[in-house]
Amino acid sequence: MKQLEGKVTLVTGATRGIGKGIAIGLGEAGATVYVTGRSLNHSDSSNEVSGSLAETQSAVEEVGGVCIPVQVDHSDSEQVRLLFERIQDEQNGRLDLLVNNAYSGVQALRDAYGKPFWDCEPSLWDACNNVGLGSHYVASVFAAGMMTKRRSGLICTISSWGGMSYIFGTAYGAGKAACDRLAADMAVELKPHNVASVSIWPGIVGTEHITSMAAQMDEKNATPKNYSLFSDRYNWETPLLTGRVIAQLAGSPNVMRRTGRVQIVAELALAYGIVDKDGERPVSLRSLRFLVPFALPGLRKHSWLIPDIKVPWSLLLLSALSSPKI
Repeated sequence: MKQLEGKVTLVTGATRGIGKGIAIGLGEAGATVYVTGRSLNHSDSSNEVSGSLAETQSAVEEVGGVCIPVQVDHSDSEQVRLLFERIQDEQNGRLDLLVNNAYSGVQALRDAYGKPFWDCEPSLWDACNNVGLGSHYVASVFAAGMMTKRRSGLICTISSWGGMSYIFGTAYGAGKAACDRLAADMAVELKPHNVASVSIWPGIVGTEHITSMAAQMDEKNATPKNYSLFSDRYNWETPLLTGRVIAQLAGSPNVMRRTGRVQIVAELALAYGIVDKDGERPVSLRSLRFLVPFALPGLRKHSWLIPDIKVPWSLLLLSALSSPKI
């Protein structure tokens, strides 16, 4: 029996990228996977990077999962309310996992790349944090209402290392830090009801958009400091790794031990013995095996010789991470 067989899950923003990979990972584990997005098929898509709910549905079904696509614009809270009403009716009130992944800021971030925040339109904030922070709160409200009644469930909020270190700009970093706080504070209120809430940090994920952004940076002769995050695909993850890790979390009887905390995909993959799509296991971005070759690119072909030792958070906060200082 697959670990999530009989479980009902929902992944928001699953037409492509990490959301699609998560849906496939849950399907591999036997879950029933509701997926949302704005494009049911290619004819609905206006983005230069294509993707559709129909394609995600096919991919999930190919690995043995049940996938139910629902066209939803997560900037519209009424559409989100109707989504959860549908799940409530179709699954007899059961929802075991919500993955908050929908995000609408990618194109705006690409357009603003290289500019300080004051040279960008103020609307950049809403582009990054309306669908991507506010929408996570709304979906969590409805999911928690279902989960607490059954005293069981898990809410995973997709965030990133950008919550602690400058990556894509002020609006992005503030939003990701807020996602981490959202997950942590929800955990405080949900814990008495046996519902877990965690923040998920993937590494450098080779999504369609990230691959395109890497090419764009190359064209613009990006500085080595920024470009080295994307050059030569060093230690990249596929979206499927995040899906496999979340599937393991959702099926764990001890998930409440992790509630309220940041969970790093690569570190969970190591703990659970999970490999990526290609059979490899990327290391955490705070591992010496990543950090040393990151600083000395000539060592990347021999990174396996470097111990996979995690740098303590206290040291990172004193040096590499630009998190607010105390």
